[in-house]
Amino acid sequence: MIKSYCKRSDYDNAVFSIVIPSWNNLELLRLCIRSIRENSSFTHQVIVHVNEGSDGTLDWVIAQLDIDYTYSPQNVGVCFALNAARSIVATDYFLFLNDDMYLCPGWDSALMDEVRAAGGQHFFLSATVIEPMASSICAIGADYGRDISSFQEQRLLDTFMDLKKDDWAGSTWPPNLLPVKLWDLVGGYSIEFSPGLYSDPDFSMKLWKAGVRYFKGVSKSRAYHFGSTSVKRKKMNNGYHKFIRKWGFSSSFLTNKMLTRGQQFTGPMPEVKMNRQQVILQWFKRIASAIKPVFI
Repeated sequence: MIKSYCKRSDYDNAVFSIVIPSWNNLELLRLCIRSIRENSSFTHQVIVHVNEGSDGTLDWVIAQLDIDYTYSPQNVGVCFALNAARSIVATDYFLFLNDDMYLCPGWDSALMDEVRAAGGQHFFLSATVIEPMASSICAIGADYGRDISSFQEQRLLDTFMDLKKDDWAGSTWPPNLLPVKLWDLVGGYSIEFSPGLYSDPDFSMKLWKAGVRYFKGVSKSRAYHFGSTSVKRKKMNNGYHKFIRKWGFSSSFLTNKMLTRGQQFTGPMPEVKMNRQQVILQWFKRIASAIKPVFI
């Protein structure tokens, strides 16, 4: 399944290990890597997991001597990709980044400030994404282009910090950052969610079970997100029902009631107990999920 593990860069000054799963998305991957090289305040280890790579991605990544990589001849999905890349992580911090994201200047210094402020090992942070059409209340809606040909890079660089957004609660989606020790404690991404749908809230739930209550979206750390280009090309697992079967309640209860995702960040999340109405609603969801097929 995983054919190659290549660790070759110099890690003396690396701060984060940036892990990027990529599936035949070379042009956006190249832009993503350029944004890391040009817009980072610190040196980082970059690891690309190449899924298939038949569009030239594998050859290009091999030629980039400052990039480490893992490789699978077939698309193994995000869960296996991230777990494979973990084996060559060389820093204390694991950062998951999509290949269709462009990191804006200061993205890493803002996250590092939050690492210092959070203290200890129990935190989960997200950068704030800017999207042509905001896909959630965590994102900023602003159109700087929907693909490489229409990308207005200089306008983004000139104005991205003018877009108003407070720090927000409920870090779940990439770009996200946590200590490697915490990643290992919960066992990384759960492969039963392969190729990846609902693996993000599942990972947040595993962190919650491990005692993490500091889930923060950082406003000053920003990335432009073109959209879920890989998800649109892949038949996905039925993660909604699988999440309910695993945890006993829906992912929306986790994100809306426990993590209060998208609300203004005020500190660590409080403990949550379901009221009677919520208990009954989640019971019905468990019954409905029990009779649904696992796969679409």
